[in-house]
Amino acid sequence: MAYHGPAYGLSRECQMKSQAKFSLERAREALDWVEAVLDRQLNYPQPAEGLRDQLDFAHVLKDGITLCELINSLEPGAVKKINTMKAPFKQRENVELFLKGCENYGLKSQDLFQVNDLYEHKNLYMVVDTIFALGGMAQKKNWDGPTIGVKVADENPREFSADQLAESHKIIGLQYGSNKGATQSGMTPYGATRQILPDEFAHNGMH
Repeated sequence: MAYHGPAYGLSRECQMKSQAKFSLERAREALDWVEAVLDRQLNYPQPAEGLRDQLDFAHVLKDGITLCELINSLEPGAVKKINTMKAPFKQRENVELFLKGCENYGLKSQDLFQVNDLYEHKNLYMVVDTIFALGGMAQKKNWDGPTIGVKVADENPREFSADQLAESHKIIGLQYGSNKGATQSGMTPYGATRQILPDEFAHNGMH
């Protein structure tokens, strides 16, 4: 990771908020699921200690190889060729291929992190969220392996016939009144002072 120097002002405030949103427990659960799906241990900086902090989390996933293997396990062939070179642009390309694979798998853009969220440690909690979202989509697709996250619900659009729609219009008209053919002609606008005309005195017996 390139050294960006200390953050100040608004940049530091955003960084602190991002760090506060990162849950080590949730991140650990996400990586445990990845290990279970891949059926192998991940490469932690200190293997005996496992996941210690955000930097360890980023270290495990940063080259994109593990992520590409993950999406390929759920959807074989999602990533055609995984880069194994350590060059930064190749690692970033792996992450991009993973994200594209997730999108093709059914995740929406708001479910996905950005490459810099992982590669530059900007919003690592978003990476965790994406893994959980991916796990939920896998359940929807009847993945029979280890599970994580909440199963994505199937959409249940309701279709109505023309007759049913016509009946609904009648109900609304009876309950709330209908203004079909009606105008506001002759009505006093709300908030306006009502003018009493001379002939009204006569009708009302007023002198």
